[in-house]
Amino acid sequence: MPPSRTPDGMNVTIKHAGKSYPVDVDVAAPATAFKQSIYQLTGVPTDRMKVMIKGILKDDADMSKLGLKPGQVITVVGTAGPLPEAPQQTVVFIEDMDDSDLALMTRSPPGLVNLGNTCYLNSTLQALRAVPQLQTALENFSSSSGPESRLTMSVKNLYSGMAQTTEPVTPFALISNLRTLAPQFAEQDQRGGFAQQDADEAWTQVVSALRSSLPGQNAQGSFVDDWMSIELTKTLSTPEAPDEAPSTSTEKALKLSCNISINTNFLMSGIMDSLDEQIEKNSTSLGRSVMYNQKTRISRLPGYLVVHLVRFYWRRDIQKKAKIMRKVKFPLQLDALDIATDELREKLGPVNAEVKQVLNERDDRAKVAKRAKAKNAPADEKTEDQHREEEHKKVAELIEKAGVAPGTSSSGMYELCAMVTHKGASADSGHYIGWARKEGGFVPSGEEEWYKFDDDKVSEVTADKITSMDGGGEDSVAYILLYRSVDI
Repeated sequence: MPPSRTPDGMNVTIKHAGKSYPVDVDVAAPATAFKQSIYQLTGVPTDRMKVMIKGILKDDADMSKLGLKPGQVITVVGTAGPLPEAPQQTVVFIEDMDDSDLALMTRSPPGLVNLGNTCYLNSTLQALRAVPQLQTALENFSSSSGPESRLTMSVKNLYSGMAQTTEPVTPFALISNLRTLAPQFAEQDQRGGFAQQDADEAWTQVVSALRSSLPGQNAQGSFVDDWMSIELTKTLSTPEAPDEAPSTSTEKALKLSCNISINTNFLMSGIMDSLDEQIEKNSTSLGRSVMYNQKTRISRLPGYLVVHLVRFYWRRDIQKKAKIMRKVKFPLQLDALDIATDELREKLGPVNAEVKQVLNERDDRAKVAKRAKAKNAPADEKTEDQHREEEHKKVAELIEKAGVAPGTSSSGMYELCAMVTHKGASADSGHYIGWARKEGGFVPSGEEEWYKFDDDKVSEVTADKITSMDGGGEDSVAYILLYRSVDI
């Protein structure tokens, strides 16, 4: 018997990750309600979900005009997180919201109150909040004993509170739990107030706490290992003993370092300097200490790639961390296959090439659309959704052939989604600011809008401001970069 149909609803089939799910769809309801139903079944967060109905279904689409048929199979693309818990409150649609609720939906993200030299933490938390999968995982987190768990719970509560207000939030509990876990963040300055700290050290401490207490997919492993862990393959060899077979080992890391020397002009060259180095160790074949060449390449690329620009070093003469001011250019789009192992390059190469072509074509279409809008010229015969549906099908076929694991990058192509900058000459002074890319919009590459999180002050800037913070002086300069894998 065919699926039944009511005046405003019907039953369709959702296909995601090789599984099928029956779901009722009310064509009189908003598209966001349909997406929420899919989320309840698949665990794919709505902000990272692509529902393929005549292109990619938009949140403001009129479901009654899509020509849906009973029993229709609808493909959903996106990486699932933990399945959601049953809602505690009834879903409220946009047309039923009052003015305060509508303001909450359309607001800029809230800032964080500075509790006395806590900009290093505020900027870190705002950058980490740009990972939607993290927020989904935190929603399902239940606290257990231990300081790491308490810190994770305070991150969950903070992000939950930030989602429910338009006003700056005060992270009292979080900073208290951080200082309990790591007493260095409770150090005081000469005036008796809390001392400024290094944002990279705060990032490391928060992520480490999340890693130890926040479960991964299906409550197994760790969320951080699933989405942020890099596998490094190290090969050791020495020209002094050419007959000695190279030794290979692997290790995990949660960020890449960009070392900055007098010859470093670009991010990738600084990363390469940190991956290729010489070390002295004992040679079993020669029976003495010799210099080995250590070549490190990435054998697992995560969904989110963190890069730390190593701008601070210890100066003995002044007994504090000094800052390297050198200008180091960083891209909005990063191709990480250049630093991958040969095996990973071969595996992801076809997807990488296709994704690059898609990004170039999208950029060209965005430029054409911008010019057409300015001149009131006719639009493209195909809608952008139709273009993207075709692009997705091509890339999805290549990804399936490659057999890419959940939580990893399917192409090695990344886009900058958040960062932390530092202003000043020393890690123990100056000011940290968080930045996050604003979602939505179809504009040429380099014209995206970003949020600036200067503690409790939140404003908007364009991408040219982001790329201008590459160094050269004491003004704000990129310090921690958060790249996310490009999702076609």
